[in-house]
Amino acid sequence: MSELLDLYQEVILDHRKRPRNFRSMENADFQADGHNPLCGDRVTVFLKVHNGIIEDVSFQGEGCAISIASASLMTESLKGKSSQEAEGLFGKFHDLVTDESTHGEEGLSLGKLGVLAGVKAFPMRVKCATLAWHTLHAALAHENKMATTE
Repeated sequence: MSELLDLYQEVILDHRKRPRNFRSMENADFQADGHNPLCGDRVTVFLKVHNGIIEDVSFQGEGCAISIASASLMTESLKGKSSQEAEGLFGKFHDLVTDESTHGEEGLSLGKLGVLAGVKAFPMRVKCATLAWHTLHAALAHENKMATTE
């Protein structure tokens, strides 16, 4: 089990050091800003959507390792998914990091996102892990307000 936790930690640190899809997007169809006032994390999520399918997704921002790694992993998992599939994935991810009854099997079904399952042991970090997802939700809902974890 320790080796698995070490691997998960390596994946998180790798995404923090070299976040994927970390860029602004010109001509984005949708974008939203998010803020986690407890940790100070800030993120902007950009979406390019065609016929209801997310063709491209990127983010920019600054924050702790969990926040940046979660945003990076989120962008990798969303390309080619419909808006409804993205919202469903958000629900499953939220359950993974908050619901004590979820275990490793649920994390495996989420692919690389499962590396963040250990966050639920640190309630203060749940908001770091979910900030990008709340911001994604705001972008998909065309909300013109700052997404927050509060």
